[in-house]
Amino acid sequence: MSVYSIGNDLYSGRKSFKVIGLRKIWFGIALFAILASVLSVFVKEPNLGIEFRGGSQFTISNTKIHSHEGAYKVIADIGKDDAPRVSSVGSSGIRVQTVSLDNQSTQKVKESLAQAYEVPEKDVTSTFVGPSWGKDIMAKAIRAMIVFMVAVSIVLIAYFRSWTIAVGAIGALLHDFIVTLGIYWILGLEITPATIIGILTIMGYSLYDTVVVFDKVRENTTELRRQSKVTYEESANLAINQTLIRSLNTSITGLLPVVSVLFIGVGLLGAETLRDLALVMFIGMLLSTLSSIFIAAPLAVALALRNDDISSHTRSVLATRGELGHESSKDMGSKPAELGESDMITGAHFDDRIAGRHQGNAAQPKKRKKRNK
Repeated sequence: MSVYSIGNDLYSGRKSFKVIGLRKIWFGIALFAILASVLSVFVKEPNLGIEFRGGSQFTISNTKIHSHEGAYKVIADIGKDDAPRVSSVGSSGIRVQTVSLDNQSTQKVKESLAQAYEVPEKDVTSTFVGPSWGKDIMAKAIRAMIVFMVAVSIVLIAYFRSWTIAVGAIGALLHDFIVTLGIYWILGLEITPATIIGILTIMGYSLYDTVVVFDKVRENTTELRRQSKVTYEESANLAINQTLIRSLNTSITGLLPVVSVLFIGVGLLGAETLRDLALVMFIGMLLSTLSSIFIAAPLAVALALRNDDISSHTRSVLATRGELGHESSKDMGSKPAELGESDMITGAHFDDRIAGRHQGNAAQPKKRKKRNK
């Protein structure tokens, strides 16, 4: 089947993935990932960049030697750092980061690097980076994130008129932030200011994808109480299926340039200065796509089901079907039995003139056959 056919079937309700009904599984996976990320902070030292830990940095320009062995040998001879960090900068540059060195050691490293990479000493620059700059960036990033989440909560509550949707969106954002940072921590990837900036950047991407899903949930549940065939949970699950193809298309389109930068720019062309930002955006965008589908909407629905009006409506629908008290009513979210296509499209027998309602292929104008004269 083509993607077009699958998208039509998901939108009309002829096919449906049970996302909401399996929410306990998604929540379990998310909680495990969050706990693993938090626990990693206490059992493993982070791989902090020089901006956070401080140190000396040397940059070699206009060299034709691309091997890092010379830089490692020079630092080993100094005997001040057992694990220097060496990376390529463009096609003719080498960057070397070490622990803080005194003036005498700094001058000796400059001379040795110039000899090892066959460049004049003026092409080797040295700078000292203090840890206070990185800490200041981290503090400002945390404040920016707190302000962002508070502002987002206010806007979502005002727009959707529902605190459950705001909690679902913020829950997904926190998941993306903690797990992305946890992946960096567990795998020992270098955490730099570019990493923090990248994490803040993907917050907006995650929120966009989440709002698209919630907007469809609101559309499907606006007239919920005017019908007695579809529950709130089923209408929300239909909304997720209706926006699934759009979410995947948006995610793939957004990931393609990031993958190009990461694998072609960094991997093949050696632009390692782009690595930190591209890597965190790749991980974060992938997580945000999953969280908008499997965490944000299911969490909002789970909280909404505690509402007395929604829970009483659900009981009424189940009683009408004769499913109340049966085991089959525990896992909702799939296509309900004995519903026509029009029920699955809008959630009920609503007025056909509602704007945006999909009428299906049967409602399209038919071509008239030409008569042979």
